[in-house]
Amino acid sequence: MTISLAFLLFLIVSFLITAIRILNEYERGVIFRLGRVIKAKGPGLIILIPIIDKIKKVDLRIITLDVQPQDVITRDNVSVKVSAVVYFRVLDPVKAVIEVENFLFATSQLAQTTLRSVCGQVELDELLSEREKINAQIQEILDLDTEPWGIKVGKVEVKDIDLPDEMKRAMARQAEAERERRSKVINAEGEYQAARKLAEAAEIIEKSPIALQLRYLQTLREVATENNSTTLFPIPIDLFRPFLDIYGRKSPERGGVSSTSEVDTDGQDTR
Repeated sequence: MTISLAFLLFLIVSFLITAIRILNEYERGVIFRLGRVIKAKGPGLIILIPIIDKIKKVDLRIITLDVQPQDVITRDNVSVKVSAVVYFRVLDPVKAVIEVENFLFATSQLAQTTLRSVCGQVELDELLSEREKINAQIQEILDLDTEPWGIKVGKVEVKDIDLPDEMKRAMARQAEAERERRSKVINAEGEYQAARKLAEAAEIIEKSPIALQLRYLQTLREVATENNSTTLFPIPIDLFRPFLDIYGRKSPERGGVSSTSEVDTDGQDTR
């Protein structure tokens, strides 16, 4: 009697071990009964029929798939290596199990093929400058192709573009030439603006001559800096004008030499 009770207890424990499954919140279990799919169960506690039922667990969390660098020849015949990262998740566990043998491997291979195909249809400049457009195109193609597998591709990012050394040097020379062109254009624009400002200043000085005197005084202030030992005293030329006029009137009376006088080689006046 004791042996029979122990054997019965052993059977019950064995049944519970093989029949009870606990699934996490992010897991679903696809139940196969005699080889036929029943449904996806979980999360929590589920009970299986030993030997008859089999379970296949599927993770519903977002999966990060790293696409290895792919050799790509762009439309303008430039050989580059492009890598990317794909974010996807399983929406239908039943399709992910029965429609494809290994949905993770299948998605990885499809991502590599799509990456080579899309990048090979664009030129190098577009591949470098319009990544958002290329990402969206790859994501759209992957999402459409993996939909029958119950998979949703949420995002695709081109991670790295490895250029040949010759192309890097050529692009560096192109960038340097572009910077020199911009520098020359900026210098020419500055000269043009300076010439316009000088022309406007000349018109202002022509209308108001006192502006020239004010500019002269401002220049003297800039010259007489803090560490300069030279002292400048601005003297208006108008202060000397009366003396110059008086000297001009008295010069003929004193017998001064006029502008029409002729002097011979001996220094005598020959008028």
